[in-house]
Amino acid sequence: MQLSNPARRRLSLAAAGALTAAALAGCGGDSSASDSDEIAVSLITKDSLNPFFVSMQEGAKKAGEAEGVDITIAAGAEDGDEEGQIQAIENAVAQGQDGILITPNGPGVNPAIEKARDNGLYVIALDTPPEPAETVDITFATDNFAAGELIGEWTAAQLDGEKATIALLDLFNDKIVSVDYNRDQGFLTGMGIDTADPEKNGDEASSGSYSGGDYEIVCNEPTNGAEDGGRTAMETCLSTSDDINVVYTINEPAAYGAEAALKAAGIDPKDVLIVSVDGGCQGVQAVADGIIDATSQQYPVRMAEEGVTAIKEIATGGEAPEPTDGKDFFDTGVELVTDTPADGVESIDTAAASEICWG
Repeated sequence: MQLSNPARRRLSLAAAGALTAAALAGCGGDSSASDSDEIAVSLITKDSLNPFFVSMQEGAKKAGEAEGVDITIAAGAEDGDEEGQIQAIENAVAQGQDGILITPNGPGVNPAIEKARDNGLYVIALDTPPEPAETVDITFATDNFAAGELIGEWTAAQLDGEKATIALLDLFNDKIVSVDYNRDQGFLTGMGIDTADPEKNGDEASSGSYSGGDYEIVCNEPTNGAEDGGRTAMETCLSTSDDINVVYTINEPAAYGAEAALKAAGIDPKDVLIVSVDGGCQGVQAVADGIIDATSQQYPVRMAEEGVTAIKEIATGGEAPEPTDGKDFFDTGVELVTDTPADGVESIDTAAASEICWG
C-alpha cells in the first residue's frame, strides 16, 4: 500500500530518531500478507525494557507459534514515545497485516490507529485503553480501577486508624491516559478518600478523612513508570514531607525507585507502606522480600495470547470478541498479592502468586 507524504515524513522522522520500533520490527520474520496466506499481527508495546511488556512480547511470540500467526514485535523507545508507535502502526498497514495489538503511549497514536482500521486491520488495545476507548475495536486489559482499589482497601486496613500521609507516584503529568488515572483513583477510592474528576489525578482534597482516620496527600509526582523516575519522584515528595507513611506507585519499577529514595534519605522502608500494581515475578519476589508490601497482579501474557487468538479467529471468518459482561472491555483479571492479609480484603500470598506470575 502506497503511504501518503505525511506518513513518509513521519517514517523519516522516526528513523532519524533511531526508535526502538525500527530496531525490533520484523522479529517474527517476513510479515507481508501479500507474500503468503499466513496471518500476520504486530504487537506494539510502550517500550521493550519494562518486564511487563517484555513478558507480553514473549506471550505473543508463543501464541503466534501455537496458532500459526506471524508476529512482528515493535515498541516505543520509552513509555510515552508516540512517534515510535506511529511508525510501527504504519509499517503494519504497509505490509498488509491482519491486525495490531497495542499498548498505546498516548492520544498521539490515535490517527494512525484509525488509519489502520480504515485499511481493514483489526486493532486490539492491551492493558491501556486509548482515549476515547472506541479508537480501537476492543481492549483486553486488567480492570485498573479495581487493581488500585484493592491496594487502597488493603492500605486502609493496615493503617488501623493511623493518619495516612500519602505520596502518589503516578505515570505522567504531561498527558492523560486511563491506566494512570484509573489506578490512582481506584487506590484513593479503596482508601475511602473522595475523588473529584474520575479521569484526573491530583484534584481531590489534599487532606481530610479516609475510611480509618485522617489523611494528607503531600504529592502527585510522575515516574514515567520507570525505576529512576520513581526515585526522582520520591525524592521530590520527601522534600515536601518526611512524615510519609504510605507510598502508592503506578507500577513496580517505580516502587523500586521509591524504596531506594527512602533508604537514601535515612528512612527505613519498613516504616512505610509501599503498594503497587503489576505482579510480575520480580515484583512478587519484592513483596516476599518486604520491598513492596502489596501489589495487584495483572496478566499481560494472557492479554497477548488471547489477543493473537482473537485476531486469528477474525481473519479466518470467526466471531469478533465481546467485552466482559457489565464492562466496556475484555477483563483479563487481577489478584491482590501480599503476605500480610487484611480482614475483608481478598488476596493471595506470594507463594501462590509466584506460580501464576509472568516472567
